[in-house]
Amino acid sequence: MRGATATNVDQRPSRANVLGVGVHAVNMERALTVFEWAIANDRKGYVCVTGVHGVMEAQRDHSFREILNGSLLTVPDGMPTVWVGRLEGFSDMRRVFGPDLMSEVCQKSVSNRWKHFLFGGVPGVAESLRESLESRFPGLLVVGTFTPPFRDLSNAEQEELQSIVSSSKPDIFWVGLSTPKQERFMAEYLGKLDTKVMVGVGAAFDLHTGRIKDAPAWMKASGLQWLHRMYQDPRRLWKRYLKNNPEFLFRIVGQFLGATKYQST
Repeated sequence: MRGATATNVDQRPSRANVLGVGVHAVNMERALTVFEWAIANDRKGYVCVTGVHGVMEAQRDHSFREILNGSLLTVPDGMPTVWVGRLEGFSDMRRVFGPDLMSEVCQKSVSNRWKHFLFGGVPGVAESLRESLESRFPGLLVVGTFTPPFRDLSNAEQEELQSIVSSSKPDIFWVGLSTPKQERFMAEYLGKLDTKVMVGVGAAFDLHTGRIKDAPAWMKASGLQWLHRMYQDPRRLWKRYLKNNPEFLFRIVGQFLGATKYQST
């Protein structure tokens, strides 16, 4: 039986094929190992936290699918991606929820002296998140924050960001935007910023600052967290979930029946 491959200096975990998106067959422990390896070996890369929404965006946009498949790590943020991976034989695959990943990395980084940068959120959120994380994890090194506008960065803003990051040299650059905006940002800016690992965690900024509430554990385990999210923000999310979820189910059945072939990395 296949399982999540151990990570060493020259080998990362295998990927499950989820409609052509290569989702790494990891659990939280193995995901953290990739962070340790990348930072210790000065391996630049970006980490995507991907569930059904990201997978379905990739069906409509080939360039976005390439971004997901070109990652240092693409972790299974939702239970449906985990279930697909297990059906493909990755028995050790577990959900790696973005906000939980952020907490675990921050906890591990205290003893490792990893430096963090927070990019995203509406005005005030990144600073509030900094205070929250530093309070929860005494000794955590948050070396900078940046609140971007709701548009592409201007040349002046890009130069400002590059200057701030160059002077602080964070090991981990957290991006709190929405999918696919955050993944596109990471793919574009990885080579422009003096950092090692960029991580797109979306709603983690709002969750860790109390702007949104987390779902109960039973809803997470049963794959119903989307319902909890939609209840909190129905205007923005109802179309996404009511369109993506049935289409994902239809397509994944077709993949397993062999009706449609999906090529992943």
